[in-house]
Amino acid sequence: MNLKNLSILLAALPLAACAHGPAGEAMAAWAPEESQAIAAWPVRSPTTVQDAEVEAHIRAIVAGMTLEQKIGQMTQPDIRYITPDQVREHYIGTILNGGGAWPSMDKHASVADWAALADAYAHASTSTDMPVQIPILWGIDAVHGNNNVYGATLFPHNIGLGAAHDPELIERIGAATARSVRATGISWAFAPTLAVAENQRWGRAYESYSSDPAEVARNGAALVRGLQGDMVGEGAVLATAKHFVGDGGTYLGIDQGETRTSADYLARVHGAGYYATLDAHVQSVMVSYSSWTMDGRIPFGKMHGDKALVTGVLKQSLGFDGLVVSDWNAIEQVPGCSVDHCPQAINAGVDIFMVPEKWQGFIANTIADVREGRVPMARIDDAVTRILRVKFRLGLFDRPTSASRYTGDASAISDRPLAQEAVRKSVVLLKNDNGTLPLAPGKRVLVVGAAADSFADQSGGWSITWQGDAIDNGDFPNGETLLAGMQRVFGSANVTYSPDAHGVDPARFDVVVAVLSETPHAEMKGDVRWPAPLSHSASYPGDAALLARVSGKGAPVVTVLYSGRTVYTTDLLNQSDAFVAAFLPGTEAGAMADLMAGRNGLDFSGRLSFAWPNTPCISGGEPAGEALFPRNYGLSYRAGKKTGKLREAESVQSCP
Repeated sequence: MNLKNLSILLAALPLAACAHGPAGEAMAAWAPEESQAIAAWPVRSPTTVQDAEVEAHIRAIVAGMTLEQKIGQMTQPDIRYITPDQVREHYIGTILNGGGAWPSMDKHASVADWAALADAYAHASTSTDMPVQIPILWGIDAVHGNNNVYGATLFPHNIGLGAAHDPELIERIGAATARSVRATGISWAFAPTLAVAENQRWGRAYESYSSDPAEVARNGAALVRGLQGDMVGEGAVLATAKHFVGDGGTYLGIDQGETRTSADYLARVHGAGYYATLDAHVQSVMVSYSSWTMDGRIPFGKMHGDKALVTGVLKQSLGFDGLVVSDWNAIEQVPGCSVDHCPQAINAGVDIFMVPEKWQGFIANTIADVREGRVPMARIDDAVTRILRVKFRLGLFDRPTSASRYTGDASAISDRPLAQEAVRKSVVLLKNDNGTLPLAPGKRVLVVGAAADSFADQSGGWSITWQGDAIDNGDFPNGETLLAGMQRVFGSANVTYSPDAHGVDPARFDVVVAVLSETPHAEMKGDVRWPAPLSHSASYPGDAALLARVSGKGAPVVTVLYSGRTVYTTDLLNQSDAFVAAFLPGTEAGAMADLMAGRNGLDFSGRLSFAWPNTPCISGGEPAGEALFPRNYGLSYRAGKKTGKLREAESVQSCP
């Protein structure tokens, strides 16, 4: 529906009163500590110019909506718990699918299956009894490609992309991801993560580009530009800056934990990515599960209930006029709230509520809150205004998402050459003694380690499923494992594979490639809680035993480590002649074989985006003396150096 036709429908509707304040939110009176917190952030003009005609249309639409219709726009169920008919009945404005949710709960659902379900939801949303039909938004965690979808290319996770130090590459990955998302009929990606991860114990550390806030800002803005494009293009999707704010700075790296820092540090370090992505015109922001305690003594509580930061800072000081969305069931962590009832979060400034299962209870409870005065109608109107504004900017009122030329196109979910380029640029060479790499053609290669032939291990969390578990190689029809890449580059006849290295004599080979790996994980399950040592060998003693079976047995050893974090590995480095930090390369790990062979002049260019620890008992941050390799470290064939024997820390089962 174009604006001219929409105007005809709106002509008879009354106009709503205008909201006040720089972002459409009434100015609040702040307590002294709240004023102090807000004052630490800059006051910025909105970076996205509002269209006066569109804003007038939005006011008219909102004025013509019932309370039930407004709350429906603010409600976001998961596809497992809502049908298209229920979308129509309850005027639902957005839906999502969490990790491990697929059409008909079939993880091998085709692109056509995804697109058909998206079209069913879209048709339902525009078939209501409302005078103006409001199209639906579907959001998905497309965090390293369209990673929920069978057959989609998965790019390296952010920790690897940060090591590439190439925002232009990340922008191209954003555009490729957007095309892949649009192929499934979806128009909203929950990315980029802007966390400045300060503790590698955090199970989501791999979702952070760097411990350098400037690197996070550059890369986050690049991904937004790639995802959103010109906003209305056939290959554009809504991006999401997340998680506001301080998610990467929690005490001891505890997921959903407490960030203890000053207001200035929060704004300067953890806010850096938000300034850059707002400048890139990001249109949605997701709130963090974590809480903030100013100066370690003044608790502001859970971010979802923090009006000073969500409204005072994000919407008012920073001038953000897009929509603010909650995280999965996060409102239940706000004191006094439950999974389907949280007036505090609404009043704090959250606009869309991710209530995947108990969404009907949320609607009923919120309607009661408004009618009984716990939530002002002005706050509801502001939320709906922001939601509609973003839908207009995406062009959803002009044509359905299904009209894109990418919708239903199975080829649009794949970009293997781009992923291969990203892998080659993101892996970091930490050791290369005696010119072990590059490997010459014709070498007899022994590859050991189950991870060498595992798409799950090389892809990590958020890969088909939420935690990246309960999957196998059959769930990845496109891509290449490192083993397959070695066979392609060196010839199958020259490559012998032993998952456990039992019963093979390394001395019969010219080189051994040992592939070690963390278990795939996402938030909560991925935390390494203090006082457990942050040591790969302590967490995965089987990998240490595997490496011991081949090290020093007559052939040089190249160790490749898949990990979602920088982690203590000095003992493993000492048993290796060369060591590659591969992080989580996604579905094209085989591209490393070309790099390890130095084919066509290829060389290592990746440089660490986090310091590499020299102790298994690091408790947080990157303090002086606790880094074996500093941020920006990395070797190449042209600029190599001998690492030699490194001093190992004492092996411990528990940190003091």
